[in-house]
Amino acid sequence: MEKQNVYEKPVTLGNILKFAVPTIAMTVFMSFYTMVDGLFVSNLIGTNALSAINLTAPVIQLVTAISTMLATGGSAVIMKKMGEGKREEAKEDFTFLILVNVLAGAFMCVGGYMAIGRIFAGMNLSADVEGYCVEYLSRYLLFTIPILLMNNFTLYMIASEKAALSLICSVMGGVLNIVLDYVLIAVFHMGISGAAAATGLGYSVTAVVGLFVFSRKKSLLHFRKPVFRFKVLANAATNGCSEMATALVTGIITMMFNWTMLRYVGEDGVAAVTVIMYVLMFASSLYTGYSYGIAPMLSFYHGEGNHDKLKKLVGISMKVIAGFSVLTVTALFLLTRPLVSVFARPDNPVYDLAVTGNRICTLALFFIGFNIFASGMFTALSNGIVSAILAFSRSFVFMLVTMMILPLFFGVNGIWLATPVAELMALALSAFMFLKYRKKYGY
Repeated sequence: MEKQNVYEKPVTLGNILKFAVPTIAMTVFMSFYTMVDGLFVSNLIGTNALSAINLTAPVIQLVTAISTMLATGGSAVIMKKMGEGKREEAKEDFTFLILVNVLAGAFMCVGGYMAIGRIFAGMNLSADVEGYCVEYLSRYLLFTIPILLMNNFTLYMIASEKAALSLICSVMGGVLNIVLDYVLIAVFHMGISGAAAATGLGYSVTAVVGLFVFSRKKSLLHFRKPVFRFKVLANAATNGCSEMATALVTGIITMMFNWTMLRYVGEDGVAAVTVIMYVLMFASSLYTGYSYGIAPMLSFYHGEGNHDKLKKLVGISMKVIAGFSVLTVTALFLLTRPLVSVFARPDNPVYDLAVTGNRICTLALFFIGFNIFASGMFTALSNGIVSAILAFSRSFVFMLVTMMILPLFFGVNGIWLATPVAELMALALSAFMFLKYRKKYGY
């Protein structure tokens, strides 16, 4: 009975962290085993293969963008209905949105295979790197539907008060991924294909478990006969469009980073970018996990009209994020060389590039947490337009401006500076939106 009343508990730091910590641990662990993928690839295959994984990232971001949109936007819509007492309708909408994801996944898988021969043409890559790109992506696409289901079930488990189960699934999937990375690459010599298969099979754990969990009527959310409601799909897409925009423009910005690095440094620069993205992703996962963890609470209190709890939740969250920021920046400055050395030896030209870049990019962590939280908060409050403006400006507009201007004055260091400067600009916009809508939502 206590679990059923979790949204009715007092809003305290302890209760918030109890609700959010499993999600934080889950996202941190998922980031960790993504880094382990890079570790196995760079050490067992080489830095050219590591560059290839980064070069395929924009396509992978495109594949997951629609799923992310429906998962985050759909969770906000459904939990708002739960807060309004429309529980049966929420379950019908949940089932409908899962089916939409399956259909979207099948379509993207087929489309990806049809376009794979043209994706890397014209990038002036070496034959070795281009071959790795095609090989990795072709295997990854086989797991499109399980990966989309994983993205959805992860958030819906959190919303259904099963964050601990979501964490267990992530740990199981991560361990499977790590084990298969070694077995498929080192033992069976499958190369980068083995890395892609290990990743897909690791992600599939949450998809399989989710199908069983949400088939049980004891779950807060569970499968029912779906009802097609265009408004629900439109609302989910609108609320989650910021997350979709973030995924899409992240892919575009990754391409820009790669092209700029190819121009200034060459393929070693792409490998250095990959190392830094792994490190920043790992640190940022704290903020992403926290934002995902408390999003159902924000949506529920908004639907319930409980402004007191909403205000307390947002106030405490700001303090938590500030604490995370100080800890992550300090830790990364102290651990830069050990972290980079895991991916590239000190005698490798990638090493010095990555060390310098990591120390500059780490400054962005002072601002990233607040920007991630602001965008996620407006999504949870069913204001997808503001969330999209924040996400699109942060991930694309500001990054585009800084990527075009700063390298002209500072060369390679300008490429690294682009991220912290763009995040600082995004922080100013987040603060403006936060203050503008404060009275409307009562936080």
